[in-house]
Amino acid sequence: MAVSVELPKEYGYVVLVVVAYAFLNFWMSFQVGAARKKYKVFYPTMYATEAENKDAKPFNCVQRGHQNSIEMMPLFFATLLLGGLQHPVVAAALGLLYTVARFFYFKGYATGVPENRYKLGGLNFPAIMGLIICTASFGINLVIREAV
Repeated sequence: MAVSVELPKEYGYVVLVVVAYAFLNFWMSFQVGAARKKYKVFYPTMYATEAENKDAKPFNCVQRGHQNSIEMMPLFFATLLLGGLQHPVVAAALGLLYTVARFFYFKGYATGVPENRYKLGGLNFPAIMGLIICTASFGINLVIREAV
């Protein structure tokens, strides 16, 4: 049961969003590196403890903002790349919204006040839900096409 998929010409937008998110991820990792130096949290320590470092909370907020984005990356990439096969413009727009929202999520978290991550960063939730719907639509279409 082989399925051939023809990439729509607009799929390039989807690819560009993946590249944009990769750059965002690199930028976030550099911010964590800078926070490590600023707050004196050295490798291999992933999170600081308040017993060992008075600046544990601000460092941990920067680290957590990046870590959470890494945790969501597989779902984001899978739904963007698969949903984009059927709905490339919609998926790219949702992916761009997700990427921008993730920037604000990180910036809000990095303030040291975790609740700040939701101000504009909370838009990543409807964006990822939209991508899940795009991917489900693609999957349903494959099943229907295979059944016919």
